[in-house]
Amino acid sequence: MKTATFPEGIFVALVFSFLSSIVFFSLSSLFSTSIVIHLLISGLTFSYILYLLSRSKERVGRIMVITLWFISIISLWFVWPPITLFILGHLITIWLVRSLYFYSSLISSLTDLALNGFSIGFAFLVASHTNSLFLTLWCFFLSQALFVMIPKNIKKSASNKSISFDNDDNFQRSYRAAETAVRQLSTTQ
Repeated sequence: MKTATFPEGIFVALVFSFLSSIVFFSLSSLFSTSIVIHLLISGLTFSYILYLLSRSKERVGRIMVITLWFISIISLWFVWPPITLFILGHLITIWLVRSLYFYSSLISSLTDLALNGFSIGFAFLVASHTNSLFLTLWCFFLSQALFVMIPKNIKKSASNKSISFDNDDNFQRSYRAAETAVRQLSTTQ
């Protein structure tokens, strides 16, 4: 199983942007723009979550994640909130999947949340200036590709490490003393 890389993320961003532009222009003549945008958001989010799950080393809970994603997205479709809340709901599912499958510390997960905020802000900025679906999605997924730069677990400071090493040395010394005492007791009887 391959891990996610930044060049692979760039490729995924390019493919998602290109295919979404084609799907948007082909479906916009059949359906309203609002429905097509909602379909694209849900389809891209699902595809991206499948990509993330395929790159994760964790094997547990994948079916449950997909099931919960479907339940949350179907409920979003029934509620039909404004488009910004609809996007935010999908963005939260991406963040939760990455937090569960790629990080083991709260700080890393919160850093990913900040990256998601930056990504959506960047995408809205590009959308307002260019009015281009391709560039908007390209910028969003390009900034999402940066998640591979976030460490899995942000370690404690060096001072805390030295204290834990001293504690480990004390433990090892105590353990050796206890072993010696047990050996002496067993040989004297």
